[in-house]
Amino acid sequence: MTLELVPAIDLLDGRVVRLHQGDYARVTVYAEDALAEAARFRDAGARRLHVVDLEGARTKASATDGARAQRALVERIVRETALEVQVGGGVRSPEVARAWLDAGAARVVIGTAVVREPAWVSALARERASAVVAALDARDGEVRIAGWLEGSGRRVEDVARECDGWGVGAILFTDIGRDGTGAGPAVDATATLQRAVRCDVIASGGIGSLEHVEALARAGVREAVCGRALYEGAFDYAAAVRLLEGLA
Repeated sequence: MTLELVPAIDLLDGRVVRLHQGDYARVTVYAEDALAEAARFRDAGARRLHVVDLEGARTKASATDGARAQRALVERIVRETALEVQVGGGVRSPEVARAWLDAGAARVVIGTAVVREPAWVSALARERASAVVAALDARDGEVRIAGWLEGSGRRVEDVARECDGWGVGAILFTDIGRDGTGAGPAVDATATLQRAVRCDVIASGGIGSLEHVEALARAGVREAVCGRALYEGAFDYAAAVRLLEGLA
């Protein structure tokens, strides 16, 4: 199995942006038209798209409010590009998770609730296994929650094994220190985590070159998401597709 590189679109006020290290005060705007960006990735060979609703991620609104800020836009992306879209950001309840799935998302990405409210996350995973992605953001091996602001006191390997036991479709593993830096992904840590679980582990954070993509593929990582490098011209998505096809 070769690596699948999934382009990432972070949405804020309807625009494609990137936060540096999760800081809303350090925002770079890459595109005004998210739908056009999604179509561009599809035309370059993508079959899946990773979408983060940054407004949903930072809002303090009720967790039962399924009307996420970017729902209409995500519905258009799904309908008009036919991409398989996985959506995260502010998924704090089963109602919100189901609202995204009802909007056409193929997968919903759940972070903090994996640690704080495992009962409903595990129930949803058992009900719709392939549709649930557990997002584990780690610093120095510890899972961080609440937008990286709080430590969980739990090791990423332990939480990953627990999620795998629930039957989640994938685990999105982010090395916080590398996110958005382009300095290179956590190749060894991601590959080690992949060997510890059955489900796919998706590498996130740090990709800044085609060499980084190749390193993940050769290490046996099955999926990776990439945003900033694609927008800032480090490499283009079509070139990554060609590289990975050559390694298959």
